[in-house]
Amino acid sequence: MIFVFFLAFFLLSVDVGYSQCSMCRAVLQSEEGQATAKGINNGILYLMAIPYLLVGLVGWKVFQILKK
Repeated sequence: MIFVFFLAFFLLSVDVGYSQCSMCRAVLQSEEGQATAKGINNGILYLMAIPYLLVGLVGWKVFQILKK
């Protein structure tokens, strides 16, 4: 129960973090509309989230197996 509370707390309190490599940032800052930069940031966040979700899923399955 405490695990679920902390998981919900961390998921709901996360502020969107944007990061880029210095070369990507230099190229994308020169653009006027910044639409490409937003797309790159969303792609980075997507690629970053998938491993955490997979590790969480595997951990949950292991927990269920050990609970039996």
